Amino acid sequence: MQVELTGKRVVVAGASRGIGRAIALACAGAGASVSICARGAAALEATRVELAAFGGTVHAASCDLGQRAAIDLYIQAAAAALGGIDVLVNNATGYGPSDDEASWDASLSVDLMAVVRASQIALPFLGARPGASIINISSGSGLNPSPRNPSYGAAKAAVMHYTRTQAAALARSGIRVNCVAPGSIEFAGGTWDDRKKNAPDLYNATLAGCPMGRMGHPEEVADVVVFLASDKAAWITAQIIGVNGGQGLRGA
Repeated sequence: MQVELTGKRVVVAGASRGIGRAIALACAGAGASVSICARGAAALEATRVELAAFGGTVHAASCDLGQRAAIDLYIQAAAAALGGIDVLVNNATGYGPSDDEASWDASLSVDLMAVVRASQIALPFLGARPGASIINISSGSGLNPSPRNPSYGAAKAAVMHYTRTQAAALARSGIRVNCVAPGSIEFAGGTWDDRKKNAPDLYNATLAGCPMGRMGHPEEVADVVVFLASDKAAWITAQIIGVNGGQGLRGA
């Protein structure tokens, strides 16, 4: 099955590295025009250059996704650069690592509220196009108790609930809303790459809980996102799709 996004305009919020970068590259490779944002200027520019190599329209801008005003400016600029928006991918994370106030602030302002705000701001553009969709990136941490990072897990669980609420509210408008919940994804410079070097006991314990004997790759998440963004998924909405290699299965 050939999955194409030719003619679609895709905005990926949080896309300079890891899963977001892989999603943006996969969308561009499938023929989409792509806009990306992130806070880190160097990584953002490097990803923009990679996207431009596909030959389509590319837009990149720095954006603090914890601030509504910044999101508003970014979405408006992305829509202007691409000529509209067909697909919004909410991928950003503030990754609050503990149960303190700072972690809760980071998780709620970025992992949850950036999804709400970007969706609300992009809605007039999405509603103007047939086949439009929103894809929220959550986490396996939102599916089960998350003692190591409770604020992050709670925010990601809220994203899943909000996804289904969005889907119900927007279905009559023809806008599909789905959620992808990755398991442990390893890439150079990412969280699990760091833990492999600096917290090997935690890394190995987590790896042991992966039934397929390895952690996932960002590209494996991106492939699912491209499918959900495509017309092949025209009757799929309100779904939470785990991309986790069976991670968390009892008895595996």
